[in-house]
Amino acid sequence: MQPEIVTTEGLACCYREGRVLEDISIRVLRGDYVGIVGPNGSGKSTLVKSLLGLVDISAGRAALFGAPLADFRDWQRVGYLPQSLHLVNPIFPATVHETVGLGLLSQKSFPKRLNRADRSKIDQTLEELNISDLKQKLIGELSGGQLQRVLLARAIVNDPELLILDEPTAALDPETRGLFYSLIGEINRRRGVTVLLVTHDSGAIGQHASKMLYLDKKVLFYGSFEQFCHSPEMSSLFGEHSQHLMCHRH
Repeated sequence: MQPEIVTTEGLACCYREGRVLEDISIRVLRGDYVGIVGPNGSGKSTLVKSLLGLVDISAGRAALFGAPLADFRDWQRVGYLPQSLHLVNPIFPATVHETVGLGLLSQKSFPKRLNRADRSKIDQTLEELNISDLKQKLIGELSGGQLQRVLLARAIVNDPELLILDEPTAALDPETRGLFYSLIGEINRRRGVTVLLVTHDSGAIGQHASKMLYLDKKVLFYGSFEQFCHSPEMSSLFGEHSQHLMCHRH
């Protein structure tokens, strides 16, 4: 039986304007690649931020790797790629190699220094993501797609077991977006990393993810794309034609 990497039971989150999420109960198993989709304001980003401790849970509970979230301390097991590229200062004089190295430095105690093994690990990660040629470039010189790969490298250089990505392709064109989804799928299969990926692109994620979590402040659907394709409730919501286009299993 596969171990549960993420568990929520009756999870709810509130902002000043009211509840953003309510009664979220899901089980994410080791090796799952879950595409989290739903309309704007449906609570997708709030859910993953609550799992990272960035948003308070107002009701229910959550656990990572079997440990209650309040007691979880093994954050080196979790890689996170946040939503906003604007959090990266394009004029900060950091190279790609230095930026990826931050993913290792964040786990070190003082004095925080990279050793030879660390530098080798950075090189291996850059090669895995096919961006070795960018190693000495400044991050301000990169395209949106290149920068997103660099930030992904920073998120996985520490070999996380769970990778959480919040709208990682929002600023990318459709072709680059599809390549990025494929890349995440390769990492999921090759490394065995469990993936939670928030996306507004419900029409394309079925080509790459193994499961769909469809939110609209509560869970409207959670399961495999095959189950999604045969769900009468999803037929009523999307119509059979759109439902089959989203599942990508025909």
